[in-house]
Amino acid sequence: MPAQKIETGHQDTVHDVAMDYYGKRLATASSDNTIKITGVSSSTSQRLATLTGHQGPVWQVAWAHPKFGSLLASCSYDGRVIIWKEANPNEWIQAHIFDDHKSSVNSIAWAPHELGLCLACGSSDGNISVYTARSDGGWDTSHIDQAHPIGVTSVSWAPSMAPGALVGAGAGLLDPVQKLASGGCDNTVKVWKLYNGVWKMDCFPALQMHTDWVRDVAWAPNLGLPKSTIASASQDGRVIIWMVVKEGDQWDGKVLKDFQTPVWRVSWSLTGNILAVADGNNNVTLWKEEVDGEWQQIPTVEP
Repeated sequence: MPAQKIETGHQDTVHDVAMDYYGKRLATASSDNTIKITGVSSSTSQRLATLTGHQGPVWQVAWAHPKFGSLLASCSYDGRVIIWKEANPNEWIQAHIFDDHKSSVNSIAWAPHELGLCLACGSSDGNISVYTARSDGGWDTSHIDQAHPIGVTSVSWAPSMAPGALVGAGAGLLDPVQKLASGGCDNTVKVWKLYNGVWKMDCFPALQMHTDWVRDVAWAPNLGLPKSTIASASQDGRVIIWMVVKEGDQWDGKVLKDFQTPVWRVSWSLTGNILAVADGNNNVTLWKEEVDGEWQQIPTVEP
C-alpha cells in the first residue's frame, strides 16, 4: 500500500498521532492547542472535527477501547487531562477534565481494557496519576507521588495477562495484572505495581542505563508468555530493551542501538515481536528479535 499524505489542518507542530481501534480515524495533537479528528480510508482522508479546550500545546492523545464508547483522552502543557466523548457523530464534548497536576502533563495511557476504563498520566511535577471510572459516572484517583522527582516523561501499561499465564497452571495466574512502566528526566525507567489499592515500586533498583532523559517507554504485549519486555528511548540516542524472564527477578538491559540522535518514541506491534523506533533524524526503523536474542533491523520498503 503506498504511503498517503494527510493534511491535518493544524497551524503548528504535530506532537502525536493515534489511530482508533478500527483504523478508521486519526486523532492528532498539536502545539496549536487543538486536537483534530481525521477520517482515513485507503485512498482519501476527511477532516471530521476540531477539539478545543486546552490552553497550551497538546502533547498526546489516546483512544479508549471501543467497548467503553467513543472516548479520547488528551494531555497538555496546561496541566490538564481532558476526556472527550463523541455525543453525536463528529460532535465531541468534554466529558471530564482532570486538573490535579501542577505542571505539564506529558504522557497518557489507557490501561488494558480488561482492567476497566482506567487512565495513567505522567507529569513534569514528578507525579503519576491513575484515574479509574466508576459505574456511577465518577472517577477514582490514585497517585504515585514523586515517581520521577524532576519530571515524568512517559507511562506505559503492562499487559493485563500475567506473565506465564499461557504456559503455567499456577493459582492466581489468571488474575489481571496492574503494572506500569514510567520514564523520567532522572534518566531512569521504573516499574510500578498496584498492591491493595496502593502503587509501589516493583523493580529494585530503578532501571539505570540511560545517561540523559528517558523520552518514551513501551511495555511489549507478551500474550501470556513468561518473559516481560520494556523498550525505553532516550535523549542520549539509545534504545534499551529491558527483560525479565521470571517474576521477581532483576530486569536486564541491553542496548538495541545508539542512534547518535535523540530517540523520541518506541512502539510495539500487537504481537510484541516488532519494535518501531522514531528518532531525531525523522527516521522510523523496525526491529525484530532473532532466535539468538540479538535484535536486527527489518528492511523497510520505501514509500
